[in-house]
Amino acid sequence: MCAAESSPLSTPVPPRRFAALRNADSRTYLAGAGLAMMADNIEHVITYWVLWEKFHSPALAGFQVVSHWLPFLLFSLLSGTLADRYDCRRVIQAGQLLFMLVSAAWGVLFLTGELEIWHACVLLVLHGCAGVLWGPAEQMMLHDFVGREALPSAVRLNATFKSLGVLCGPAVGSLLLLGLGPTGGIFANIAIYLPLTVFLFRTRFTGHVRDSGGQPSRPGFRDTVRVLREVRGDRLLVGMILLAGLGAFFVGASLQSTMPVFANDLGAGDAGTAYGTLLFAAGAGGVLGGLVLEATGWIRGSVPVAVAATILYGLTTMLFALTDDYRIAVGMLVLSGVANLVATSTAQTVVQLRAPAAERGRVLGLYGMSSSGLRLGSGFTVGAAGAVVGVHTSLAASAATMCVAALAVWAWSARRR
Repeated sequence: MCAAESSPLSTPVPPRRFAALRNADSRTYLAGAGLAMMADNIEHVITYWVLWEKFHSPALAGFQVVSHWLPFLLFSLLSGTLADRYDCRRVIQAGQLLFMLVSAAWGVLFLTGELEIWHACVLLVLHGCAGVLWGPAEQMMLHDFVGREALPSAVRLNATFKSLGVLCGPAVGSLLLLGLGPTGGIFANIAIYLPLTVFLFRTRFTGHVRDSGGQPSRPGFRDTVRVLREVRGDRLLVGMILLAGLGAFFVGASLQSTMPVFANDLGAGDAGTAYGTLLFAAGAGGVLGGLVLEATGWIRGSVPVAVAATILYGLTTMLFALTDDYRIAVGMLVLSGVANLVATSTAQTVVQLRAPAAERGRVLGLYGMSSSGLRLGSGFTVGAAGAVVGVHTSLAASAATMCVAALAVWAWSARRR
């Protein structure tokens, strides 16, 4: 294991504000990634609406969540292997092409009126697989664009731009749905993926330019196992992977799926308006937090910061679940969005900087398996448990457990072998 024993994020000179935006390729990529994430969410808005209107199937609605996150759990390591071995531009473009083909297939089925449940299941799974291809290769491109010193800025701004895409996606998707209808809207959505895809033909960075001295190992199951065995010797790296998994497993996607319950229970006038406001607050926290942190440089990336931010994420989520005051609930969601962005971007940066250069993709794949694949667990820790004790109690208990587990992970990872 070639990771340094010193803090991977310590630099003798304070980082420049918005450092990742000073690189033209990085700047263009971040904008394209934000648009692609918006297109991803637009597709969800349009297809989920059509599927519910056509089939009225709660089972299919549940499958939508499973099909989105299960591929991350199963295939993230494979995606990391591809990023290690091949040009990351082409790996990302393959994912973007798959996104566009899925949108086109939805459009054809909407147009012909021949959509069946099995069609929907196949396309939902393919959409999830496209997201998996994007993950590790994207992070390696960010590292290649800006290098080690500006990497924390690149990871944080990438998360910020994607949060902006998630925030705008439902609004733009609703406008396309109302203005063009589901068929026209889903075909128009294909064009939103194009800027990132076209840019990747123009940039010289491949995800491996700055690490040209390292030779990626041959893809294969045995070699992946070898990489994982080497990585486990770095407790800080493994600790950050575990930390990301805690946030995914104990809270994960449950906030969005249970938000209608909280909007109704908080009783702030019209439930639909309250629902939209709560969703906006959760998304806005990530966007505003990322911009403020970049502009001020108040928080420097480090392992203790990732742990503290994870605990703050858990505490604010717990207070949101327990409060009966609508204004406090909105405030807690904004704070939780900020804390979650700090926690995930810092942990991901630590993982990138401590991973061996020739095997960074596989390590990032492991991180993606933890941070995204384990989101399935929140369906049990919050959803299934909420059916027994109530969603408020299950979310609060799950968030509190995450805080305790984060402290345990920090105590374990801080011990040096």
